Amino acid sequence: MCGITGGLWLDESQAIAPATLDAMVASLEHRGPDDSGVHVEQLQRDVAGLVPGVALGFRRLSIIDLAGGHQPLCNEDGSIWLAFNGEIYNYRDLRRRLEGSGHQFQTHSDSETIVHLYEDLGTDCFSHLNGMFAIAIWDRNQRRLILARDRLGKKPLFYQDRQGQLLFGSELKSLAASPSFDRSLSKAAVDQFLTYQYVPHQNSIYQSARKLAPGHFIVFQPDRDAVQKQYWSVDWTHEVDISPQEATGRLEELLQDSIRLRLRSDVPLGAFLSGGIDSSLIVALSQQQLDNPLHTFSIGFREADFDETKYARLVADWVRTEHHEYKISPDAVSMLEQLVWHYDEPFGDSSAIPTWHLCKWTREHVTVALSGDGGDELFAGYDRYRALWMSRWFDRLIPAAPILGSQLVQNLRASNRQRSFVRRLQRFGEALNQPLSRRYMNWLQIFPERMRAELYREDFVAELPDEDPFEFFEAAWKKVGSRDVVSRASLADLVTYLPCDLMNKVDIASMAHGLECRQPLLDYRLVEFAASLPSRLKFGFTGSKLLLRNTFDRLLPRQIWTRKKMGFGVPLGSWFQGELRSLTENRLLGEDSRLHEFFRQDSLKLLVDQHMAGRVNHCYRLWNLLVLETWLRRWS
Repeated sequence: MCGITGGLWLDESQAIAPATLDAMVASLEHRGPDDSGVHVEQLQRDVAGLVPGVALGFRRLSIIDLAGGHQPLCNEDGSIWLAFNGEIYNYRDLRRRLEGSGHQFQTHSDSETIVHLYEDLGTDCFSHLNGMFAIAIWDRNQRRLILARDRLGKKPLFYQDRQGQLLFGSELKSLAASPSFDRSLSKAAVDQFLTYQYVPHQNSIYQSARKLAPGHFIVFQPDRDAVQKQYWSVDWTHEVDISPQEATGRLEELLQDSIRLRLRSDVPLGAFLSGGIDSSLIVALSQQQLDNPLHTFSIGFREADFDETKYARLVADWVRTEHHEYKISPDAVSMLEQLVWHYDEPFGDSSAIPTWHLCKWTREHVTVALSGDGGDELFAGYDRYRALWMSRWFDRLIPAAPILGSQLVQNLRASNRQRSFVRRLQRFGEALNQPLSRRYMNWLQIFPERMRAELYREDFVAELPDEDPFEFFEAAWKKVGSRDVVSRASLADLVTYLPCDLMNKVDIASMAHGLECRQPLLDYRLVEFAASLPSRLKFGFTGSKLLLRNTFDRLLPRQIWTRKKMGFGVPLGSWFQGELRSLTENRLLGEDSRLHEFFRQDSLKLLVDQHMAGRVNHCYRLWNLLVLETWLRRWS
């Protein structure tokens, strides 16, 4: 697991200076503390025309082939160079095939497999890789630089292409280390951030920078426009006709093999264990394949409403792992500054705080950790899927929208508890009079359209493009076609919320501490299979994740299968009324607030006052505003 960066230039005046390349690489040291390297080729002309200048930079976290695997690395004649961040789990099978066709290997790393596979297949090579990756390939003979990202967006990749120069990197801070990077703020991205709590691909918070979309590659060549192609696509409308018995058999086969591949490591390996179904199942199945006890890790809060450690201990004792548990009382003020530096684009998911601490704690013991990410999207685990399903019954049976959406209900006081019934009832009722896709989005978004309109200054609104942030989610919703509402919502989440929020959260938090995180449930073969299943196999009156339980019921205690979903949250509501109160009021309402450039001061003050007085729980909205303000001070 590593960090990559570099660029390409078509004019000598746009060349990346050695000191600049060094700074770009150094900015990613946390992603790869074990090794670094660069490869530079100067711009030149030959009989066939212009050969661009190119620079590849690399920071390495050693996981496979500790002695070898130095990057950037090349093929036998030095015509193809690679900088690669990630892990290729099927590299041994690919290597045997490549050696059989005559390729000579100098290392035992998965990285070299990509170079030789590209020699044989060109850009078709990416569809043969099972893993997580961000890849840069310089092909001197073809005079092209290729950037590629894994199917589900587990590894990030940013780029800026302007004025004859390309910059790219695993994190925005590596691009920002170049003096030629354009820091102009994207107003549309601010609007998207306040909608989703992240900036969706392919946009970034900067006007000129882009994120490569999951499952895509892009080719840069002289005298041609950049060409972006999707190498992995799934027919999300397709639903298989399969019996429950066939489904359980196929699921067990795929998940067991996915875990087998992800247990390969030349460094110590463990697993996150929250006590939820997904992480518990990954731990149980992994322990079956190991001779020694698996190291498992969980963190908890002193606030009981946010603490799951008793369930994690229950699973650890049941499976007989070597369990490590840590109770935290995070300093929210210092955490904010750390998170904004590492998440160098505004990122408002407050569960980044416990994820950060979990990764830090885990890295003190192991270098690789398995996680249960993806189970909710693939097997209909979120409570909001049940809410959407129930809302269809309300549509048909009773006129619930006028009641639950009334001011009487909306003005009820909600508590700061993790699972406040009143707050959930209000969000449920407020959306009932909307179409299904917007109804569901209303439960996801941080600031609904009405609140954003009240918040924004008129001159800020005038600068926004004529597009609705909702279009990003709706495009994904439409790809699922006419399947049932649970399938539509869960598969839309799989291509929006999962890569943009969950994968981003885990990548940055883990790599900040030099920890590699692997997600067995997100093996693309398993994703394709689960996405094709009818929701009746996953979800019903008796609960969610039915297929997981029917397949693996014997592996976990009954209490794990029947417990209520808690989520990985923090007590934001009480923090804002306590240790974060002064910082919030000073940063959001002070005369030097950067948010005043975009937002109405009276609207900001109303949000703060309502929350501090306990009239309305705006904790998630205030956190997102505080993140944005802190980001503007640090990065713009």
